[in-house]
Amino acid sequence: MNLSDSQTGGSVPRRVSAMEAVLSHLRSAIERGEYAVGDKLPSEAELCRSLEVSRPVLREALRALQTMGLTVSRTGKGTFVVSNGPVVDPTFGDYAASDLIEVRRHVEIPVAGYAAARRTPEDLDHLAHLLDRMERETDTTAWVAMDTLFHLAVAQAAQNPVFRRVIEEIRDALARQSAFLNELGGRREQSNREHRAIVEALIDGSEHDATEAMAHHLDRVETTLTAIVRPESTESPASTKPPTEGETPA
Repeated sequence: MNLSDSQTGGSVPRRVSAMEAVLSHLRSAIERGEYAVGDKLPSEAELCRSLEVSRPVLREALRALQTMGLTVSRTGKGTFVVSNGPVVDPTFGDYAASDLIEVRRHVEIPVAGYAAARRTPEDLDHLAHLLDRMERETDTTAWVAMDTLFHLAVAQAAQNPVFRRVIEEIRDALARQSAFLNELGGRREQSNREHRAIVEALIDGSEHDATEAMAHHLDRVETTLTAIVRPESTESPASTKPPTEGETPA
């Protein structure tokens, strides 16, 4: 498989991971009809052998296929193809991505403005500490957990318990979406910068800057998600196998 370094919403090239290569390979095979709707994918052991990747890498790719709505996992039976695409609207937990982003725009953007006007010194200390931890964190799972805490903390700073309750309701979906975007879109560093801009606006007490920073953050989330589910280009049909795990793509 010829995998060039890809970009996701920025000017800095980002290397394609082994999981992304496996996902791209399996997704293309499904979309080309090599695995038809109703077909069962080969077992995890078979796929690991043929694709030369570890089971954790394969399982991440299989979870992404399911999120995209292309497959379903049936306990004790395996993974089955339920759609051959195109992928339009991934599902994160109980909510579709389009529903999540719509609600987040209507809730989190004004919430950021309220937080800029109402935040307490304790709120700012908590957010600054959380952001510092996120910028040092290298483990995706730990970072994703703090990502949801960050958005909860902004809602808390708005001093309206209803806002926090809304974010709590979608917390699991936000975490799933965050993990998806980080695994497939390399969003962590960019997201840290966007979070930093939000916190700086809250420190300044600028409602305008806070809402603008949150709007920009959600714009980038949507842009990255769109780039993942509807890529402008796909791998060549002649490509049949991703690079060995740990191999550097050309």
